Amino acid sequence: MHSLINELIRDKFNNEILNELTDSAVLSLTDERKLCFTTDSYVVNPIFFPGGDIGKLAVFGTINDLSVMGAKPLYLSCSLIIEEGLDYDILDKITTSMAEAGRKANVQIVTGDIKVVGKGGADKLFINTAGIGALGEGVNISMDNIEIGDRVLLNGTIGEHGIAVMSAREEFETDIESDCAPLWDLISKVLPLGGIKFMRDPTRGGLSTVLNEITEDRNFGIRLSEKNIPIDDEVSAFCEILGFDPLYVANEGKVVIVASPETAPSVLKEMKNQTLGEKASVIGEVTGENKGKVILETTAGGKRIIDMLVGTQLPRIC
Repeated sequence: MHSLINELIRDKFNNEILNELTDSAVLSLTDERKLCFTTDSYVVNPIFFPGGDIGKLAVFGTINDLSVMGAKPLYLSCSLIIEEGLDYDILDKITTSMAEAGRKANVQIVTGDIKVVGKGGADKLFINTAGIGALGEGVNISMDNIEIGDRVLLNGTIGEHGIAVMSAREEFETDIESDCAPLWDLISKVLPLGGIKFMRDPTRGGLSTVLNEITEDRNFGIRLSEKNIPIDDEVSAFCEILGFDPLYVANEGKVVIVASPETAPSVLKEMKNQTLGEKASVIGEVTGENKGKVILETTAGGKRIIDMLVGTQLPRIC
């Protein structure tokens, strides 16, 4: 996917806004007023999974892409691509779920589209959502802000979403539920503290992919502490049995924050005061060593390189 975006999208649609490759495009209406604009498509299989469904995922996923840019989510669009023969009751449940998710996040779904394709032309239901958010004055979330010495924070345990979807797909018995949730409430509390350089939600490709995107072609590296990365015991056991690395498993209610060393303690404290940040942790540091690489200090006292994910570990998890 990383190569596909660079070769087919970035090279052909080349412009300074797109080339930032941020979760949302930052658009200037005037010198003072800026909006964030994002879009995403959801093809998760199965469309219902522990802790959520494709509709809830579509709403919260798009909200989070705006939120990690420091933009308050305001409006969403909703486009449904429906396979001929889909039960009306299923569609009713999904759209009800989307409406409830929008109300929970105080975001309105204001426009959309419906298309029906022939049997086999889609797998039950695909959803595309686009979102608009208001960027606060002075907010500047960018990889270019990151400096050596900055701290890397995470708001909670990783891997729940990918494992919840996989367990539903393969009909495994587990109590693991998706962490699918809107991040704006948490982010809106820590942004005013200042010193936040960069944020991103570790969805497809998990925590490791986000950190590799941060360090790629940069004059710094990231050193992680394995003991500080929060992982639920059941998720860890499930990954061990199936041969997955939880560092690469998708999340839908987590945010990676890079903050200055001066601000990081207050950011961590505030995160822990929030429901979605009770298990927050400082998981690493930006260093001048191992430029362009992510290095994990293991609990056994060793070190290993955390590479970009090659291939698809868990297909169709979002």
